[in-house]
Amino acid sequence: MVKLKGKYIESVPNISEGRRKEVVDAIADSLCAVNGIYLLDCSSDEDHNRSVITFAGLEEAVKEGAFALVKKSVELIDLRKHKGSHPRMGATDVLPFVPLGDSDMALCVRIANEVGERIGKELGIPVYLYEHAARKEMWRNLANVRKGEFEGLREEIGKNPERKPDFGPEKIHETAGAIAVGARQFLIAYNVNLKSEDVGLAKRIAKRIREKDGGLPAVKALGLFLEKQGCAQISINLVDFTKTGIEEVYKEIERLAEKEGVKIRESELIGLLPQASYSEGLENRVKLRDFTKDRIIEVRLAKMIEQNIKRFREC
Repeated sequence: MVKLKGKYIESVPNISEGRRKEVVDAIADSLCAVNGIYLLDCSSDEDHNRSVITFAGLEEAVKEGAFALVKKSVELIDLRKHKGSHPRMGATDVLPFVPLGDSDMALCVRIANEVGERIGKELGIPVYLYEHAARKEMWRNLANVRKGEFEGLREEIGKNPERKPDFGPEKIHETAGAIAVGARQFLIAYNVNLKSEDVGLAKRIAKRIREKDGGLPAVKALGLFLEKQGCAQISINLVDFTKTGIEEVYKEIERLAEKEGVKIRESELIGLLPQASYSEGLENRVKLRDFTKDRIIEVRLAKMIEQNIKRFREC
């Protein structure tokens, strides 16, 4: 068991680019140029056309690193040309802050407010605060913030008072869209791929397992088709792994798929997972692809702090 000492903050920005490696690398480089930043992981998905970047550090480094990443994303990503299977409304779509070590949620909420205000003022991007940082109850749920995606928000913002941002202009940024900035607990991004091309089945399973439709607690899910892999996928966010963990959601998907004569091809972790969510042999029980214990966030960060390594490249 690894114990982190110090008020470390994790941030997991999702950027709307997963196909142009040179763009993802340049955005990660802008982050790594900030002193005190530890780049823990960078996972790209071509079908989603999205990359999930995980980094950590102490407060001031994390604030500077987050802003640098968003600024570089504005320079390099044009949402008017972006197509992918994952919902998005911004070049940097979401920017959450997560407490690690001795830090707490109150600190993450303050950081979300400070970084969000700076993004709105200096970059001219509408900023919506979500989860624990939300100022409106409906915006605690990211799906409500991102409703309509870039194209829908472009039509509504400035006209519908319910879409007024917390910071920045009441006008969509022409190329970078809008951004959701928040504070939250650990979220596990986890996908299950089926031995089937039936996206309808994936969507039915997603509806059965997600909490808002009466499924498993603290589960969000979408059914998608992965063109490159030629299979249907259930894309999942486990927003509280103490209520529903990886193995539990895997078994439920397996049960529902087998009722329709379909088996699971494999599952995959996007980014890292917290130490408390892992039990020995999990990767074998859920057919988890390319997993090593170095993908446990506390293990990786502690190792990097000890060795004082600033970057870890998996892009």
